[in-house]
Amino acid sequence: MGQMRAALLQNFGSPLEIGELELDEPHAGEVLVRVEAAGVCHSDQHYLAGDLRCPLPVVPGHEGAGVIEAVGPGVTRFSPGDRVCLMWRPRCGQCRYCLVGRPALCEAAGIQSSSGGLLDGTSRLSVGGTKVHHLLGVSCFAEYCVVSERAVVPVPDEVPAEIAAIAGCAVITGVGAVLNAIGRCAGDGIVIFGAGGVGLSSVLGAVLAGANPIVVVDVVPERLEMAARLGATHTVDASREETAEALRAIRPGGMEWAIEAIGRPATLETAIEVLRPGGTLVAVGLGAVGTTFDVPLNVLVQREKRVVGSLYGSANPLVDLPRLFDLYLAGRLPLDALVGRRYPLDRINEAFADLADGSVGRGVVLPWESQ
Repeated sequence: MGQMRAALLQNFGSPLEIGELELDEPHAGEVLVRVEAAGVCHSDQHYLAGDLRCPLPVVPGHEGAGVIEAVGPGVTRFSPGDRVCLMWRPRCGQCRYCLVGRPALCEAAGIQSSSGGLLDGTSRLSVGGTKVHHLLGVSCFAEYCVVSERAVVPVPDEVPAEIAAIAGCAVITGVGAVLNAIGRCAGDGIVIFGAGGVGLSSVLGAVLAGANPIVVVDVVPERLEMAARLGATHTVDASREETAEALRAIRPGGMEWAIEAIGRPATLETAIEVLRPGGTLVAVGLGAVGTTFDVPLNVLVQREKRVVGSLYGSANPLVDLPRLFDLYLAGRLPLDALVGRRYPLDRINEAFADLADGSVGRGVVLPWESQ
């Protein structure tokens, strides 16, 4: 492949550096993708800060879409010119989780995350002869990336690259938390904590599922306004009113469901508090390694409340992503409203600063755009 421009993280807590890196040709079972759009996700921010750990140096970026430029030996499902969405959870198709229909828990993901490589544990990235690692087998804050063919999903020509990119992480995580982790909830009350890309996607999933009321809690008024436009029936500004009291006024007796898309112990504890007996908290947001939160034991037992985790929307991406694209094209999933500011690769640090400041919508990096 040769040289390309990419964002490089040398040390946790340091700004990303934009420079020229070497990218090898795809090996067997891999594809080379020209990246057209990459979403700016809180999970990347956790890695940049060191809250989550990965081998360094690394090219971040795990939410993206683009066009296949070349394929490695043995690749038969894809050809150059195919438009694809990138997945940060591969599907090996052989482990127990893939076999029972839970590929979000695919055991092959552990190889990529621990090694900083692809499915064989090796890297295709380097700079000055020094190995550079992949993040979650993707590394799409770059002009090109090499990924496993098991980590891409076809994208219809009518779906814009920005939409395909955010669908591959934020949308499938948020919508999937409702449709897969919760399931049937028509007429049930859902409270969603956090109105970032995942939280807003959860609103869209709750609308599709017929939940009522749909309540969103955040501290940024503009995000709450966006949630209301997307279908939230109520919003709560946690910086101005006591959350549990406000939710009890909206849904006396408690909420049937809560989705926590932030990863804060205090918010998780509030979510458990506002559930009605038999209610379920779905934890979606990630925190720093080792983060814990308190669950009142007697409340858990006597009121039969439940706490479950949902990774990647508990999704089967090869099935769920095509469904999401179909819903978008049918006008049932207004994903255009989720796309926030667009940034060239050179301004990626600005994109993460905006994310930390509570920017509205999903920021998107366009690697081939100039300043």
